[in-house]
Amino acid sequence: MSILERTRGGLRAHPLALDAVLAAGVLISMVAGSFVDPRAEAGPTWGVRTPSALGLTLMALSAAALVLRRQRPMAVLAVTTAFSLVDLVTADPRTPVTMSAVVALYTVAATTDRPTTWRVGILTMTVLTGTAMLVGPLPWYTQENLGLFAWTGMAAAVGDAVRSRRAFVDAIRERAERAERTREEEARRRVAEERLRIARDLHDVVAHHIALVNVQAGVVAHVMDKRPDQAKEALAHVREASRTALDELRATVGLLRQSGDPEAPTEPAPGLARLDELADTFRNAGLPVEIARADHGTTLPSALDLAAYRVIQEALTNVRKHAGQEARAEVSVVRVGTNMEITVLDDGPGDDADSKDTSGHGGHGLLGMRERVTAVGGALTAGPRFGGGFRVHAILPLTNHATTTAGGTA
Repeated sequence: MSILERTRGGLRAHPLALDAVLAAGVLISMVAGSFVDPRAEAGPTWGVRTPSALGLTLMALSAAALVLRRQRPMAVLAVTTAFSLVDLVTADPRTPVTMSAVVALYTVAATTDRPTTWRVGILTMTVLTGTAMLVGPLPWYTQENLGLFAWTGMAAAVGDAVRSRRAFVDAIRERAERAERTREEEARRRVAEERLRIARDLHDVVAHHIALVNVQAGVVAHVMDKRPDQAKEALAHVREASRTALDELRATVGLLRQSGDPEAPTEPAPGLARLDELADTFRNAGLPVEIARADHGTTLPSALDLAAYRVIQEALTNVRKHAGQEARAEVSVVRVGTNMEITVLDDGPGDDADSKDTSGHGGHGLLGMRERVTAVGGALTAGPRFGGGFRVHAILPLTNHATTTAGGTA
């Protein structure tokens, strides 16, 4: 960083020091200008006149007032205008004290609003120019008087333009910052939604398959000594459930890989096409499951298809875990107008009082089902049935992309 840049940065950090430097520069310019005769026969001539003591005093006082131009812009403008009026009326030869009033007027225009700039600017121009024309020692039509009118008007216009530009830049900066905050909030929201979705998937996979493994392991322990063939069959089911759980976990965890990592082996997301396969896993675990479908061959979009599958999977898992050993389950998939309705019923008495609470069969299962259904615009209700058992009912709205197997639009 150069010395000039360091100096500029230091002055910006200390505005009072910057104003003091500006005041010194204005004073030097006024003093230098007071030695020039603009009305010489050969044009403006340097060193042909000497400012009076009063003129030097007015220039020093008006320049000193500029040090406070940021803190008290109106007061500084009033003071410098008063000094300029004294110079215009009494000084002969006239000194450029009005230069300080021009700087003060610029400051007022740059730090206030436009109506204030118009009022103060017109008043300052009128007072200074009118006094110079009517009371000053020079003829009213002299170019110095006209120049005074032009400089004061220019100061007000430039100050207003600078204020407008600063307001425009601040507005752009604020919009950029707001957009950045919005992007960050949107990114955090998307991350939270993705974490919630992955958590639901992991819960569905783990809860379903581990529940089946637990049941089959209990069967193995019960029949190991007396019926080894049945124990081997149960162990085969344990192995199959474990393999399926690992495959689904691998597919889910594969989503968390970085873009540069090798792609994880995945399979299509499960849907209602695998409903019979899902029911068989529960039947093998000792839960009788009946399937009834009246969906008229409707092919659901992937999001709805996965939501329907997971709702049935979680509901049957809860039946197997909480409804008791003698429970039976019924699953119905029915299309009603523009909705697909999923119903899972059981007739079990339950193994504890909490299992029939409408808040769910324990854990986060029912909460996850509600979140899935709500995410696709549907609704889910769950609660005890009259006379015993539990009922889970989900309504999934079909989108315009749902088609039948015949190829028609749903």
